Amino acid sequence: MSVFKKIALAVRNFLFPQACALCGGSLNSAGEIRCGLCEQCRAGIVPVRGEKCNLCGKPLISEKERCLPCRSGEEKSYDRLWALFPYTGKYRKLLSAYKFGKNLSLANFFAEKVLQVVAENPVLQEACFVPVPPRPGKIKDTGWDQVDCLVKRLYGRVNVCRCLKRRSSMIQKRLGREERIENMKGRICLHGQAPETVLVIDDVITTGSTMEVCSKELKAGGAKKVYGLCLFYD
Repeated sequence: MSVFKKIALAVRNFLFPQACALCGGSLNSAGEIRCGLCEQCRAGIVPVRGEKCNLCGKPLISEKERCLPCRSGEEKSYDRLWALFPYTGKYRKLLSAYKFGKNLSLANFFAEKVLQVVAENPVLQEACFVPVPPRPGKIKDTGWDQVDCLVKRLYGRVNVCRCLKRRSSMIQKRLGREERIENMKGRICLHGQAPETVLVIDDVITTGSTMEVCSKELKAGGAKKVYGLCLFYD
């Protein structure tokens, strides 16, 4: 696909989404068009409530304060994570429409949810947002990066610092848990000084290996507090 066609497709998807990303219904109001969702579907996409692990951010079942994997696993470099939606059902479809369908309007919807989390948690309100960096060549190959696109919607409302870079590695989604952890070692590096308080932004957390490597690098570079926020948890 030529550069011109990529730009034209991105502009069309952003300004004139064809239908609701979930139900396929028409988008009528300016708010629906801006977020790529009809009002009914938008109202039904809400972060999971209830008790959550105070480290990884995933829902607790019978545990208190911290889930079993976090209590029994290795010490983490990050101080706490927030994870908004389960990567199942309609939520999985939503991410697919955004990440693979390139429905860029959904970035506005996700940005609203991220800002809600920040507003509800005072410890995040002074944090500098650091996006998880894309693999080398991804933007050249696909024309965009879903995390970067989301962070751009936050400009002017939060501080953003792109101080992390990623070296070449295998694509994470093709690997198992142990392979993911090994694959990420030494693959993310810090450029410049790390902010004192950081909120690392990513789209999906599975094993947590990417978040751990980012956090470790930021702490080594001078960050005192490193938090993480992922849209979806698997």
